[in-house]
Amino acid sequence: MAGASSQGGMKAAFILIGKRFASSILTLLLVSVTIFVIAQLLPGDAAQEVLGQSATADQVAALRHDMGLDRPAYVRYASWLGGMVSGDPGQSMVANMPVSEVIAERLPNSLLLAALTALVAVPVALSIGIGSAMNRGGRIDRALNVATLSMVAVPEFLVATIAVLIFSVKLRWLPSIAMASNDMGWGEYLGGVAMPILTLSVIVIAQMARMTRAAVIDQMDRPYVEMAVLKGVTPVRVIMKHVMPNAIAPIVNAMALSLSYLLGGAVIVETIFNYPGLASLMVNAVTSRDMPLLQACAMIFCTAYLLLMLIADVTAILANPRLRAQ
Repeated sequence: MAGASSQGGMKAAFILIGKRFASSILTLLLVSVTIFVIAQLLPGDAAQEVLGQSATADQVAALRHDMGLDRPAYVRYASWLGGMVSGDPGQSMVANMPVSEVIAERLPNSLLLAALTALVAVPVALSIGIGSAMNRGGRIDRALNVATLSMVAVPEFLVATIAVLIFSVKLRWLPSIAMASNDMGWGEYLGGVAMPILTLSVIVIAQMARMTRAAVIDQMDRPYVEMAVLKGVTPVRVIMKHVMPNAIAPIVNAMALSLSYLLGGAVIVETIFNYPGLASLMVNAVTSRDMPLLQACAMIFCTAYLLLMLIADVTAILANPRLRAQ
């Protein structure tokens, strides 16, 4: 009976995971429609941007025809979506080269920046969140709450400005503009991108720490924790052996939500520090009305966000047996 019940629970869990996956695919499809429509509503004309203001109307019309911009919107959307699915998002209108090649030059930089930020932010945020929860109501908890709430309230551009004033202007420790190239050693690279990492880490740490604290406190109020305390289990052992295994699902969800901030925050931070990443590339695509490049970058960001949310959902399902029966 126990084996049959276990198999039934796993089957229910896999069905729920399948539903989450299907929901993510549908959401991504709706997002693609939204991105395409918004991109078409942007002011300006890509052909005019390429030819310049001195181009005649006939020259602009001819280039629009060559670019396929005179085709119906639904035809252009179907062509673009098919290309995205097949890995060919089209030709950059400004760079005059495949979008995939343009993105391939910038995407590794953004991934590395996100990975380094996560490497710094996740351990610090978990330590702050768990430490704050263990000292709930105490001076340490109040101080950390004030600090994290203040960090959440400060916008990215202000964090970047303060960081530049302190570490670049006043102390002269770090460059005010991100310096990253393939021929740099690790030491040089880390010094060159320290400012973007610092700026992104501030908000990520604050958000993740607050959500981690809430998740740990929620488990600490459960009867099984009270029973462990009555048996004389030390606070550290209660947290590590009893609370953390049960809080893993909400903590992973907090990590996913916080790390997804990197996708939006990177747009501002990469632009401020002139970091050669995907976010700054998307900003340039908006300026130049390079629709294929803009749409591809936006889809990458949205796909990454949905993937993080899907990972959080799947982790919650697998880590919490009660969800398997839903």
